[in-house]
Amino acid sequence: MNKAPILAALPVLALLAACNMGGADNASSPQGELVGARIGGPFTLTDQDGKKVRWDDFKGRYRLVYFGYTYCPDVCPVDLQRIMQAFARFEKEKPALAAKVQPIFISVDPERDTPATIKTYVNAFHPRLIGLTGTPDEIAKVAKDFAVIYHREESQGASDYLVGHSRTPYLFGPDGAPIALVPVDDPATPDVDEGAPDHVLASLEKWVK
Repeated sequence: MNKAPILAALPVLALLAACNMGGADNASSPQGELVGARIGGPFTLTDQDGKKVRWDDFKGRYRLVYFGYTYCPDVCPVDLQRIMQAFARFEKEKPALAAKVQPIFISVDPERDTPATIKTYVNAFHPRLIGLTGTPDEIAKVAKDFAVIYHREESQGASDYLVGHSRTPYLFGPDGAPIALVPVDDPATPDVDEGAPDHVLASLEKWVK
């Protein structure tokens, strides 16, 4: 299967905090839509406890990765809540399989997202959710390697700012290779709830072996 069209389309489909980067129709595919895609790569970042963490530290585990930031007013907390609700159900129904999965939150706002800030944030969603941050250069490289786009949005006269970013919940395999996009809701289809926990759970049940 040729993955070039997927790679070429990712920056467009991922446009800034609004697009559906996964869907319930993933379950109908015999192979994850990201298999063979060049997404991901080695990194060293800082976790919520201030410890250095490498991508290879998760070798042998599936990795459920979401990019966002703690000051996000709406999209990030809703997405994370639904993803982690599904993961909690997965833990309850299939604990042995859930133990093979590491949920990871990576900040795209390193200037404000200190380890202490991220620790409070990830603890609100699930005790196994790891939060990662780094220097602006480290985050920029990781975002590029993981096909994530983001930019700082400032209003004239305002002291605060928002960060526009793509919604890209990825599922990676134990070897670190990408498998599939995890469902999130598409605001363009208000009558369809693509990101419901049931759909996220179905995605985990399909791909985690």
